[in-house]
Amino acid sequence: MDLTSLTVHELSGLLQKREVSSVEAAQAYLNRIASLNARLGAYITVTADEAIEAAKEADKRLLSGASSPLTGVPVSVKDIFCTAGVKTTCASKILERFIPVYDAAVVARLKDAGAVILGKNNMDEFAMGSSTENSAFFPARNPWDLQRVPGGSSGGSASAVAADLSAASVGTDTGGSIRQPASCCGVVGLKPTYGRVSRYGMIAFASSLDQAGPITKDVTDAAIMLKAIAGFDPLDSTSVDLSVPDFPCLLSGGVKGLRLGIPKEYFIEGMDSQVSASVNDALDCLKKEGALIVPITLPHTEYAVSVYYLLATAEASSNLARFDGVKYGLRVGAANLIDMYKKSRAAGFGAEVKRRIMLGTYALSAGYYDAYYKKASEVRALIKRDFDEAFKVCDVIATPTCPTPAFKLGEKTQDPLTMYLSDIFTISCNLAGIPGISMPCGFTKGKLPIGLQLLGRPFDEATILRAAYTFERTAGIGKEKPAL
Repeated sequence: MDLTSLTVHELSGLLQKREVSSVEAAQAYLNRIASLNARLGAYITVTADEAIEAAKEADKRLLSGASSPLTGVPVSVKDIFCTAGVKTTCASKILERFIPVYDAAVVARLKDAGAVILGKNNMDEFAMGSSTENSAFFPARNPWDLQRVPGGSSGGSASAVAADLSAASVGTDTGGSIRQPASCCGVVGLKPTYGRVSRYGMIAFASSLDQAGPITKDVTDAAIMLKAIAGFDPLDSTSVDLSVPDFPCLLSGGVKGLRLGIPKEYFIEGMDSQVSASVNDALDCLKKEGALIVPITLPHTEYAVSVYYLLATAEASSNLARFDGVKYGLRVGAANLIDMYKKSRAAGFGAEVKRRIMLGTYALSAGYYDAYYKKASEVRALIKRDFDEAFKVCDVIATPTCPTPAFKLGEKTQDPLTMYLSDIFTISCNLAGIPGISMPCGFTKGKLPIGLQLLGRPFDEATILRAAYTFERTAGIGKEKPAL
């Protein structure tokens, strides 16, 4: 039996029945990582020894009966989460030698659930990018076509899950960085409502937009992972004190009578015809299951990319000021303190990070704040209001996740604006703070995955998970594996 091909819930069932051990599962994944990671670039750091020790502890928990659905299951985390005693680089030279002394809340909750952490996944530096080509170390690759990107910024996580180098992963989503790579790699990616999952110990990019969430092989696994990592955390001032639903138990029930909003602004000219066809087929499938199709409008969508790249870069310029060469690793020698700051930041940050810091600093500077950051904040409120109005007439909003399938490595690196437009359908979700999920809904003729995105009301992850689960079971898509 190939343990690495199993979903979290399939492997958990075998572990609970003691038909396999956690050590066996962890070793199977570590062997596959050793065989394939050099080609895929999905991991920056593999924690083999720690994983085996955690698996031994998980086996003891399984024997005692004090276990959860994640006990003994090998997972990975994006290299943006602090891990005690394990290097946390954020795919940046400036943090190349940084070893935290504590675990991020997400990591701690995975460990509390008994999950076995295999290592840290590759990403765009400081989560800034849509292709994982901005990693300071090496790009990640799409397991469906090694000449194409896996999406970003959580591209290493999506690549690892799609290629069976991890049973599941946790990424972060600031403007689509979970959902877009999930679409590119043919897996499930869930961005929870802002405040649902603690950001404590997650290295900040844009604090009002960042949110952690799972990347998994199917919808059931997404529900299991979300239940494990969600919940109030007093160490995160933006964490919301709400009870966490039992998401896996709320998947069934179907979509009969569910009002599915279809925004005209998300079905645009220039979108790949195969993407459009697959998404429309998915909508027809949900309609046959009893969902009601409701045309809606989100009139301020056209401003979303502009608003996002003002707000996100402004917050990034503030957040990344802490990486000055004194506290967190890279320090370049110089004659005085100011020169040390300048040289350390020049050597430590990559081109895309520098670009965004400069954009954000400019947007916040005296004389420009009102024209840029303040105006963008006002338009953000209008975008959120669009969703509030839409959810008065629908329960879930359905759109493509991306306008195109995964593009080739190097195809957009010389044109930042074209790269930024890869997130055109995912950005509004973060600006509004609502939950969104991407799941496979088909393939192009060249066997590249296509994603369907479902958006929900704040803290109503249960409804989008139920709709996604219904489509997954009905359409039977998502079972194919890339040929590696």
